[in-house]
Amino acid sequence: MPAVQAAAHLGPGRLALVLLGAAAGMVVGVQAGGRWAHRHGSSGLLVAPMLAFGIALALLGQCRTLPTLILGAVLFGLVHGLLDVGANASAVACELAYQRSIMAGLHSSYSVGALCGAVLAALTTWMPHNLLFALVGAFTVLAALTAVPSVRAATSLDGAPESTPAATREVRTPSMSRSTVWLLGALAAACLWAEGAAADWSAVHLHFLGTSETTAATAYALYSAAMAAGRLLGDRLTTRYGAPAVVRAGGALAAAGLGCALAVGTAPAALLGWLALGAGLSTAMPSLITAAGRGGPRAVGTVTTVGYLGLLAGPAAIGALAALTSLPAALTVLVGMAAAVALLSSRALASK
Repeated sequence: MPAVQAAAHLGPGRLALVLLGAAAGMVVGVQAGGRWAHRHGSSGLLVAPMLAFGIALALLGQCRTLPTLILGAVLFGLVHGLLDVGANASAVACELAYQRSIMAGLHSSYSVGALCGAVLAALTTWMPHNLLFALVGAFTVLAALTAVPSVRAATSLDGAPESTPAATREVRTPSMSRSTVWLLGALAAACLWAEGAAADWSAVHLHFLGTSETTAATAYALYSAAMAAGRLLGDRLTTRYGAPAVVRAGGALAAAGLGCALAVGTAPAALLGWLALGAGLSTAMPSLITAAGRGGPRAVGTVTTVGYLGLLAGPAAIGALAALTSLPAALTVLVGMAAAVALLSSRALASK
């Protein structure tokens, strides 16, 4: 992000416009992908969007002006939304076929992928970012083509959700109030707001503190590593202590860690702050989705949709606030959101 910002001579406010373009494209992609998956099955949203995803990334790296960056970001967000729907819907079908929970492991693999991307960015700061974007885009296209046989095999699972066992359908019968559903959605939005901010602003934050691009890229790597580790341990911790206690403690850790880092204002403190944010919020989203499941598919859809609003709007809002104040001041919003997760999680996650 700092390299893209520097190449186009963008301030925080204009960079926020680019991020907003990606968010707008993703909104359209998620909506279109949902309709496609409902009519034709989710496996059709795996290969083609992934091919387009790689091409969009390569093109985005070549942009040098604000208009072209916004256009590239819209395209990038559009195919990202399509791929996100395809991957998540296919994951649900796979979980039904396995007849046991595998979703937490899939979510942790997302964090591992984010960590690998951050490490790659840190190790290639010597390389022009347009070349790096092109190489990663080409690798993504190759990965999509390699996955074709597996995707063809997965087409048989497109109708799996309809074969949900009766016991599972009974568990998902709506049984919670509308206020609880919206509270879960608000907390999901807070968690994904923080996740989006970490992806788009952690490196910029470290760069703002005067670090090299290598050190700046390490911030998101630490965040992703902490998120992945927390999710790998999350099921065990939740089984032992209960979801409300684990999410409450995690929210407190995230708020305290990032808050202290922003108050100290040094690069080492910032790295620890982003690490604390990732570890603290790692178990929140899986627990919120599980809790929403008690209200049935409609509740899960509502919570997920509201959560995405935080993911999409958060980075742009951070940029707008940074333009009005400063980036550290804008990031204090994340401290408040983590504190809200800590304070309200017990009420939202209580079994009823």
